[in-house]
Amino acid sequence: MTKLADSYHRPINYLRISVTDRCNLRCIYCMPSEGISLMSHGDILRYEEIDLVAKAAAELGIAKLRLTGGEPLVRAGLTDLVAMLAKIKGIDDISMTTNGVLLDRYAVALKNAGLHRVNISLDSLRPERFHKITRIGKLDDVLNGIEAAKEAGLNPVKINMVVIRGTNDDEIHHLALLTLSDVWHVRFIEFMPFMEKGKKNRFLVPVSEIMERIEALGKLEPSLPNGVGPARYYRFPGAKGTIGFISPVTECFCQACNRLRLTADGKLRPCLFSDDEIDLRGPLRQGAAVEDIKHLIRQAVVSKPEKHKLIAGVTCERFMSQIGG
Repeated sequence: MTKLADSYHRPINYLRISVTDRCNLRCIYCMPSEGISLMSHGDILRYEEIDLVAKAAAELGIAKLRLTGGEPLVRAGLTDLVAMLAKIKGIDDISMTTNGVLLDRYAVALKNAGLHRVNISLDSLRPERFHKITRIGKLDDVLNGIEAAKEAGLNPVKINMVVIRGTNDDEIHHLALLTLSDVWHVRFIEFMPFMEKGKKNRFLVPVSEIMERIEALGKLEPSLPNGVGPARYYRFPGAKGTIGFISPVTECFCQACNRLRLTADGKLRPCLFSDDEIDLRGPLRQGAAVEDIKHLIRQAVVSKPEKHKLIAGVTCERFMSQIGG
C-alpha cells in the first residue's frame, strides 16, 4: 500500500514524467499552430535527475510511472531512461503516452528496456482529417506504430481520442466498432478548454452524449479496468476490445486522483489544472539527495487541491504540451 496520502485521504502512487516539451505534431487542442517557445536543453531535466526523482518517489510509495511529452520519443536515448527506471525497486509499472509517429521504430527496444504499455493518440481514421487535426501528421505512421506496439507486447495498447464537436465527433462510432473484432482499447476523452477562461466550451461533446451515440450501435456492459486512471470501461458483448470514457469536464473524477506530474523543466505539479508548482530542478542542481527530494514530494502531495477548476475556466500559464497531460 502506498505510504503517500494527501490532505483528502487520497492515496498517491502514480507519477507522470514529461521528458520534453518538443513534439513532432501540432495538434489543435495541444498547442498553437505556430508552436510554442521551447525550453533550452539546459533547462530540461537530465535523465540522471529524473532517475533520482523517481527513486525518491518510489521510496515514498510511488509504484507507477508514465512518460509523456510533448512527444517523448523525440528525445534522444529514451530507451536508456526506461532501462534506468525499470531498475528502481518498488516501481512495478512503466507506461508511456505517445502520438505513435515514431513508435514503429522504437517499440521493440522500449519493450526490451522495460516499458510495459503505451497509450497512443488517434483522433481520426481519415487521413486528410488526421492531417488537419495534427497540422503535420500522417495517419499511416500512427497505424504502423499501433501495430508495432502490439507485436512488441506493449499491452494493453490504449487508443486515446479527444472528441471535438464539429471536427471528429462523427467518427465516434467508427472507433467504437473497431473494438468488436480486434483488441483495440479505445478511450474517448472530453475536449478540455485549456487557457480559455470565460469562453464557452463550444467543442465539448459530453461523455453522456458520446455513450448515447455508441449505445445506438449496441448495448454496452461494464468491463474491468485495464490499468490505473480516470477512465470508466465498457465493452460490447463478446467484443475483443474495450471502450473507455474520460470525463474531466462534466463528471469530475478528482475524488480518485492518485497522481503527481513532473514537467520537463523539473517542476512538480500536484494538479494538472493548476499553476501551483514545486521546483525540483533547482535543488537537484544544487546537490539535493534523495531525502531532500522526498521532502519536496511530500510538500506537493499535501498541497494537492480537493478539485480542479476546469468548469470555472482554466487559467494555466502552460499549454498541454508543456505540462505532459
